[in-house]
Amino acid sequence: MAEITSIAAAEASNDNEAPVANISLQNIIDGTNERSIPKTKFIEDIDMFSGSFDPPASPELLIGAYSDLHSKFKQIEQQLTEKKAHREKSIPEIEKSIKLVRHLMQKKEEGDSAITRYNLADIVYAKAEVDCSQGIVNLWLGADVMLEYTYEEALELLTTKESKAKQDLEDVTEDLSFTRNQIITCEVNISRVYNWDVRRKRASAAGSN
Repeated sequence: MAEITSIAAAEASNDNEAPVANISLQNIIDGTNERSIPKTKFIEDIDMFSGSFDPPASPELLIGAYSDLHSKFKQIEQQLTEKKAHREKSIPEIEKSIKLVRHLMQKKEEGDSAITRYNLADIVYAKAEVDCSQGIVNLWLGADVMLEYTYEEALELLTTKESKAKQDLEDVTEDLSFTRNQIITCEVNISRVYNWDVRRKRASAAGSN
């Protein structure tokens, strides 16, 4: 993720204006998770956090930085949501293929053929008898690629893919939950900085009166 400098650059665009703090991504995150998704830094003391920059970061700059980070997390959330949906769709398909290969292996051991129906058109099916004695099956590998495997090789490949897909689903589910927590933390920080700024302005106005 790139440095968050858009707000600083906008505020510093006029050379006659006072210099402003430059907030990078590292200033507003607290490490990453196992798959390198940043963890949002929660601002415990806004006065202290603002004053840790030279010059002190303005409320607008802090809100802008966390808003930018919030947008990045929303993009990550969308990507993870799509990835999770893909995994949830692919796992049943892999399980179905494994079940089919095991059925063919059983038919081969019994010395029998398998009777199936295959799709000729959208609503047209034909009946076919599959010779299982050779122990050969063709698997789609994606990108219009089909390869021939023995039943044993096909079963090994499919079970490996199943294990990986299930692990990927577990990881993406965990990452999605983690990302949504970071989105909430960003929103809380933005709200707290905004309220902090309102209190400061009210106190300043009361002091001037």
